[in-house]
Amino acid sequence: MTDAVNHPPHYGGADSPYEAIKVIEAWGLGFCLGNTVKYISRAGKKADPVLQDLKKARWYLDRAIQALDPDAARGERADASMAKQLRESIERNGALQAENDRLRKQVEGGQ
Repeated sequence: MTDAVNHPPHYGGADSPYEAIKVIEAWGLGFCLGNTVKYISRAGKKADPVLQDLKKARWYLDRAIQALDPDAARGERADASMAKQLRESIERNGALQAENDRLRKQVEGGQ
């Protein structure tokens, strides 16, 4: 029988030496790093999508990094801005390519 409150199976269960809480306590991890380990360890073991748990883990890891390196937050904002510009550029390129293909077909059809 599983204990859904004290030792949920998606965190390893009571019999596992690698149950998330045991690892977090043994390694002396704080809140953010502990949650990072928790979400990684349970990814794919609950009804939540794996990607959702991994994004939660990344969110907590990013907070831990920002606490240690405030400049990291500025770098992440710059990375996000560059990623947005790249996505927009790819979208524009796709639209231009589609227009180019349309015009090529029009010219080829008129010959």
